[in-house]
Amino acid sequence: MNRIDDIFARGRALFLAPMAGFSDCAFRALCKEEGADALVSEFVMANAVLEAPDSSRFWRTLDFDEAQRPFGAQLFGADPLLLAAAARRLADKVRPDFIDLNCGCPAPRIVDQCAGSALLKDLPRTAAILRAVVRAVPELPVTLKMRSGWDAGHIVAPELARIAQAEGAAMITLHARTREQGYGGDADWGLIGRVAASVKIPVVGNGLVRGVSAVQLLRSSGAAGLMVGRAALGRPWLFRALKAELAGEPPPAEPEAAKRLATMLRYAETLLGQGEDLPGIRARLKPFTEGIAGARQLRARMDAVASLGGLRELVGSVSLAP
Repeated sequence: MNRIDDIFARGRALFLAPMAGFSDCAFRALCKEEGADALVSEFVMANAVLEAPDSSRFWRTLDFDEAQRPFGAQLFGADPLLLAAAARRLADKVRPDFIDLNCGCPAPRIVDQCAGSALLKDLPRTAAILRAVVRAVPELPVTLKMRSGWDAGHIVAPELARIAQAEGAAMITLHARTREQGYGGDADWGLIGRVAASVKIPVVGNGLVRGVSAVQLLRSSGAAGLMVGRAALGRPWLFRALKAELAGEPPPAEPEAAKRLATMLRYAETLLGQGEDLPGIRARLKPFTEGIAGARQLRARMDAVASLGGLRELVGSVSLAP
């Protein structure tokens, strides 16, 4: 049984998505505590992996502890040889459980490098990347995260899934929106179902539909797992709720404001203890305030806080009465 099989050994699996600027080690740890089955790092550029000295802060992006396994390191780039070499260095230095290749990021700065979603327009290059990376790290599973296509007129997910399987990918994650959609509109879970039925390797679904539960989407599609991204920001306990629903149990109640803010403080303490600064982490803290009375004012006041002590004082001043 390989490491990807292990993830699905107990049934449908829940993944934390790689999110640039958010999927740091501390947040991954919170999600793991709350029931996430597998975690994936923020993406890292192949060139940076090859050029960063061993002592560089760059490697903090890929930090994880043993409790976070199974853990995947996500790479992006456009050159098969560079990606293969980067995967080899990651395997030797970081020792993840799998290498994930990004074929879906819609950000212009990534697409302009012919990487991320741009690879959806060049399937031969994507095939060459998969082939090179699979050969470079034979001891590790290689997985692929992709979107459905560049735009509605160019849906390539079924073809790319077959290519990925043929080139040795161990798993596919399909964010069923096009690059043109960005993060707007509903994901096409019918497409996820068709792709899952067309290949033998596990297909994990990503992207939600308004008014439909994530578990309902997962079951109706036949996908092997669910990757949760923005919905988990400020809500790591979402994984616990999804686990309960999958087990046919009533989901636990949403945590009260006191727990939400206490978790935010613990998260902030961890990040600051790792050498980050408060201005640099505010965007990661603010989602924990969603749903709390006076959240907008609280977030505005957070912008003026300059220290952990100030943040603690601010949280202590918040009225938690319903």
